[in-house]
Amino acid sequence: MAHIHELIDFTVVIYVVFENKVLLINHKQLKKWLPLGGHIELDEDPEEAAMREAKEESGLNVEIVAEKPKIEDEFNRLLFRPEYLDIHKVGGNHRHVGIVYFARAKSDQVILAENEHNDIGWFSLKELDSDKLNLRPAIKFYGQKALEKIRS
Repeated sequence: MAHIHELIDFTVVIYVVFENKVLLINHKQLKKWLPLGGHIELDEDPEEAAMREAKEESGLNVEIVAEKPKIEDEFNRLLFRPEYLDIHKVGGNHRHVGIVYFARAKSDQVILAENEHNDIGWFSLKELDSDKLNLRPAIKFYGQKALEKIRS
């Protein structure tokens, strides 16, 4: 999806864990290993965007692992609390506010979104820490935290 706003967009990032490994994709344009994620579309909330992005980018149905109070009324629907929030540059003066979720997969059977990614794979804590993946510090940190939180 193209940028919605000129200077800043809201995005979701999903670190999916299965059997002590975290899922990353190798982004075709950026040529970097990244978590699943993307823009929050105008007609969806962050939870809906996270579930959609996970399905579109990996074929997985995931379960967000987070707190959500059981309070609902005619005015409010509480959302899962994100693990982290960040803001990052994506070119020129444009930035993304990243809403970071951790999720659990019921299977490790992924489907590569060939139009967006060069590769997709599950990585252990040790593999995240290696220089082979050349991960940005924040991606390594979030991946490690997801693996700490969601243990199989």
